[in-house]
Amino acid sequence: MIGFLYMFTLRHLQFLIAVADTSNFSRAAEISFVTQPTLSAGIKELEDRLGVRLIERTRRSVMLTPLGDQIVERARALLLDAKEIEELAHAHQDPEIGDLRLGAIPTIGPYLIPQALPLIRARFPGLRLYLREEMTESLIEGLNKGRLDVILIALPFDTGSLEIRHLFEDGYQLATPPNASQPRQTGHSALKDVGQLMLLEKGHCLQRHALQAYPDRPLEQDETFAATSLTTLVAMVSEGLGVTLLPNLAIDAGIVSKAEVSLTPLPDACPRQIVLAWRTNSARKDLFVKLSDVLCQTRQLQNASIHDA
Repeated sequence: MIGFLYMFTLRHLQFLIAVADTSNFSRAAEISFVTQPTLSAGIKELEDRLGVRLIERTRRSVMLTPLGDQIVERARALLLDAKEIEELAHAHQDPEIGDLRLGAIPTIGPYLIPQALPLIRARFPGLRLYLREEMTESLIEGLNKGRLDVILIALPFDTGSLEIRHLFEDGYQLATPPNASQPRQTGHSALKDVGQLMLLEKGHCLQRHALQAYPDRPLEQDETFAATSLTTLVAMVSEGLGVTLLPNLAIDAGIVSKAEVSLTPLPDACPRQIVLAWRTNSARKDLFVKLSDVLCQTRQLQNASIHDA
């Protein structure tokens, strides 16, 4: 039994996953911080100890065997469990010290995290925060695979078995060119004469959320244009090329402060739900709950500063 337990190591599995992720031995060695001969020897040793072929090698390509694919998936889960064991030990010592890898979608991160950083540093002086901005699907995948510790996203979105902490609701305003005839009313009535909306490209959850802002009034997207960022959307509206919906979070953070854009409140629009999410078995749950409180406080301070202005 003891011999079976030591037939391979976590390092062997890390090498295999690196090859699976890169399909290239040189690149796999680079991200594993070893030489290529060391990585190749590790893969061969793993195959020899298991007695099976995991990787098919040719001069032009590297690919996993069907069995290799299955083992890689189990290896990912095993490494994640090992990481959770390490985090559990660290959390027992002090969960508020060390690295924290926070993922955020591009329509939240730039408009909340910069304002939250002073509060985070004051509340958690021993924490080193690393921020990654990615699409929601990529963030959830990164969280489930252990690449990220906690993520800041918007619902509705299928989050599977992740643990969710609601932070706040984020509504919308209608952004129109300054020289356009302005809606005489706010809310649903302001959209009466609005045609198609310029929105973010597909993949951004805000694109879908904006189209669902009024479930009883289907909104349409201008298919001839799709922006990669809210900043681009604001610039296009400012040039008189169309109209869009902007989230209040971005507006309050100043996204239109230097743009010639007119805003019309949409208080009856269905807001997106801003949440913090983490793995249910994470050893740092208490830290994430406290971080949630800090992010909520940041949003409250933003709202207060807008009302005082």
